[in-house]
Amino acid sequence: MITVLGSINMDLIATTARLPEPGETVPGTGFATAAGGKGANQALAARRAGGEVTMAGAVGRDDFAAPALALLDEAKVNLSAIARASEPTGTALILVGGDGENMIAVVPGANGTVSEDQARQAVGKMSAGDILMLQLEIPTATVRTALEAARQRGVTTLINTAPLLPEAAELVALADIVVANETEFELLSGQTISDNAGRLDVMKAMHAKTGQTFVVTLGEEGVVAIRDGEVFEAKGLKIEPVDTVGAGDTFCGYLAASLDQGLDFRSALRRAAVAGSLACLTPGAQPSIPHAQAVDSQI
Repeated sequence: MITVLGSINMDLIATTARLPEPGETVPGTGFATAAGGKGANQALAARRAGGEVTMAGAVGRDDFAAPALALLDEAKVNLSAIARASEPTGTALILVGGDGENMIAVVPGANGTVSEDQARQAVGKMSAGDILMLQLEIPTATVRTALEAARQRGVTTLINTAPLLPEAAELVALADIVVANETEFELLSGQTISDNAGRLDVMKAMHAKTGQTFVVTLGEEGVVAIRDGEVFEAKGLKIEPVDTVGAGDTFCGYLAASLDQGLDFRSALRRAAVAGSLACLTPGAQPSIPHAQAVDSQI
């Protein structure tokens, strides 16, 4: 079983021929809304990967709440641990350029009300061997409480270090599996990394010190990881990206679900990398998350 404790947003997405420079206005080519939030995205990805998933978090009492939960509800994610807050539902303002790259500003709203008590309640319903997924779009004190409670119960924890915060290093130290992109990992390590070999050296040193599993996503170059003293690499698919929003969340959800389903780590990593690639072929975060059949047919 998988529980995701994290953010739930509505994404407001504008597309442009190219991303603007600071202070610049560029004409838009399209606009759409879609359910998002890193927590909700990862929950939906884990569910579409075939996992049994509970989503814990908060939405407001506004008009964005229902559409923010619609795809999760449709996928039969357990929503009983979602609170209703007086703050508005979280929103993400997303610009997507013609090359598929993006810029995102997140307004936490109700996500900022997810409490330590809520974390304890969510973890308290989990059993040893279950997987708890976390990100950094809810209060850091809540994330810390969840990680500590999970360790006491023998729950496996996976933390995605986005968006990277000053407190990330302290929180990451409490997790079993750490997933970061290359920029986040460099900042997390506190070292300058100039190439793949240097990154691997840092990963090995950190793994040797902590015993944690480290997974670094490298965009079109795939992913590199270290677990139980062994280095793993996996490639995604060769694609022309339409929109990279949600690709990292898709990777995390598929990785967690694959491990929960009993796949060996190498196979789980490859499956997650393929899923992340497919997520780049469709605009939006949650609408782009592929179903298991589409992913498994490409492996």
